[in-house]
Amino acid sequence: MRAFATDETDAMADYTRPQMKPYVEAIHAYVPGKSKSADGRELVKLSANENPLGCSPLALEALEKVQSPAPYPDPGSTALREAIGKVHGIDPARIVCGTGSDELLNLAAQAFAGPGDEVMFSRFSFSVYDIAARRCGATPVEVDDADFTADVDALLAAVTPDTRVVFIANPNNPTGTFLPREELARLHAGLPADVLLVIDQAYGEYVTADMDDGGLELAAAHANVLVTRTFSKIYGLAGERIGWATGAPHLIDALNRIRGPFNVTTSGQRAGIAAMGDQDFVTRSREHNAAVRARFTEAVESLGNHGLRAVPSEANFVLVLFQGAVTAEAALHAIADAGYAVRHLPGQGLPHALRITIGTDAQMADIADALRQLCESGA
Repeated sequence: MRAFATDETDAMADYTRPQMKPYVEAIHAYVPGKSKSADGRELVKLSANENPLGCSPLALEALEKVQSPAPYPDPGSTALREAIGKVHGIDPARIVCGTGSDELLNLAAQAFAGPGDEVMFSRFSFSVYDIAARRCGATPVEVDDADFTADVDALLAAVTPDTRVVFIANPNNPTGTFLPREELARLHAGLPADVLLVIDQAYGEYVTADMDDGGLELAAAHANVLVTRTFSKIYGLAGERIGWATGAPHLIDALNRIRGPFNVTTSGQRAGIAAMGDQDFVTRSREHNAAVRARFTEAVESLGNHGLRAVPSEANFVLVLFQGAVTAEAALHAIADAGYAVRHLPGQGLPHALRITIGTDAQMADIADALRQLCESGA
């Protein structure tokens, strides 16, 4: 008869426990933006790129009308896909919905890469790409950037016979930088036809129509382009976890095969439909963000003699570099003392930077004042 260990030490000595896959053990878990100070104080959260205007009143109304949670949601998010398709001129059959775009990014890697394959992305891009690669046993390949922007030439030069997926965030998180239409098209044209290009447009709605990167057009025209979007940013529905992707039918089929069968909640689907129907809210959010971001960027740039630099951003945040006597750590604490949480990114190779979400005019003025006082104090 099998003897059972009497304590944890004996169990470790006598029995083999389930072993984590090495590629999973190599993952550094995603760290969300903080909302508290080091001493536990509640702070205004400008660390997660949420919409300071909240969400559309129509979406709130839809959420209030959700009744019984007992039935399963529509497994195909049919009405939501139709609403998305109507706004963007996409056949709903070429859309798949997910639990935020994070689920879809992970599914893209899982469906088209595995052990022995490579998943490529630019340095200083979304940390989920590395996780998505390792999660399916593929090798993550980080490629050098060009002044915090994806370098198309470097990416193409790094392609090998093992490359299966290339992730590109446009605008990029956490830098806010942006590849114009011509560069994105050049990246796609230079990739082998059997390499999947995933264009992560989580912040795409913050880009004005005249600057559209053409990602949706590439996804409509080619068999190896997938575009992902989310309701978490400009739509202000991060708590509902709704995302979507579009691409060729065989790409959508692959993601549908492995996604969760009821992955978007009933409330999320209803809120998403209502949000898609309020494009005026999207426009107001984009215009607010652009105006406040410009004023905040100007305030940061005025401190350039103290070593501060704002990386040009097309998203709803600004990456501020601290390249002088004032350190990012000191600025983080000064901003927390002013009542705000922002994102320090040493884990992404940016110990000298803070990613600061664009909030209200008053909030950004407070942060600018905190930075100015810190610089003038000689810290």
